[in-house]
Order: sequence, then structure tokens, then C-alpha cells
Amino acid sequence: MKSFGQKPWVLPQLVLIIGTYNSDGTPNAMNAAWGGQWDSKEIMICMGKHATTENLARCEEFTVAFATKETMVASDFVGIVSAKNDPQKMQKTGWTAIKSENVNAPVFTNFPMTLECRILRKIDETEEGYNLIAEIVNILVDENYLGEDGKPDVEKMQLITYEPVHHGYHVIGERVGNAFSDGKTLK
Repeated sequence: MKSFGQKPWVLPQLVLIIGTYNSDGTPNAMNAAWGGQWDSKEIMICMGKHATTENLARCEEFTVAFATKETMVASDFVGIVSAKNDPQKMQKTGWTAIKSENVNAPVFTNFPMTLECRILRKIDETEEGYNLIAEIVNILVDENYLGEDGKPDVEKMQLITYEPVHHGYHVIGERVGNAFSDGKTLK
């Protein structure tokens, strides 16, 4: 096996779109790749120094949408352009924002699934950022992306992941097995 040393290569990485309000009340979004489930009702996100970080200092509530094949270009854009440098950032995405009913943050209706969240604590806070742990207050799913059982259908969503080795985005593919079940055949 070839050794590569220390790299941020945990695969796959979710492409998370963090929604907050700027100080003037306008919606803002950023792309965050370093995050995931922390506990059954909590998530963790590694936050650098961004306009979103400043927004979270004013209001500790936010939304997290999962980027899709359809939203990929605009999702990448909100990760490389700061609202500090481009006041028209959100208009350029073409996304529609509505106010969340459960937290003080925007919900971008262009995404199939959105988490409404509230910060519980910040870990390792420095001038460069911090890791946040947030409570999932509610989950919203566009009804067009529900399966026959009434639950979210991941294949319909065409969620993307970030691949940090070659800096690519990949669509999550087909179901290939059954968790907590298929392994029982080896008992």
C-alpha cells in the first residue's frame, strides 16, 4: 500500500449548505464539507472564518441543506465566494429562500432535504474558526423526494459528495445492501 501521510481524505464527504441571515436580514449560504452526524439528534460541522461564522455569532440558529446534482454549480459557488466580497452572491445562485418556521434562518427551497438547527456548543474555538455541535430541531423534506413508505428517498434526491483527493463532486448512487441485516448472513 502507498502511504500519503495526513490528509483530509475521509470519504465520502457530505456537501452541506449552511443557511444563515446576514446582519441586514438577507439570506446567506456557504458550502461546508467537513461535517456529519454527531449523535442521534445532533450534527457536527467544522467552521472556518466566514461571513456565516459571523452570522452564527449573532444568532446561533441555522439550516443545513444537502447539495444535489441539480444544485451543484450554485453549491460550489457559495463555497468559493464570500458575501463579504460579492453582495449579489445569493441572487446569482437563483435559489429561493423562505423563513424557517422552527429556527431563525432561511430555508432554501431548491434542496430536497433541510435540517433546522441550533448550536449547542462550540469546540476548539480559535481566530480561524471552531467545530460546532448543533441540535437538529426539525427535518424538512420536499414531498417530491419521498418514497412509497413516506420517508425520504435518497436515490431520488441525487445528493452529491465531495471527493477531496481530486476535488470532485460525485452523485450518491444506487442502494447495494441492507444495513443491520446483510451482515447477519455471516453469523
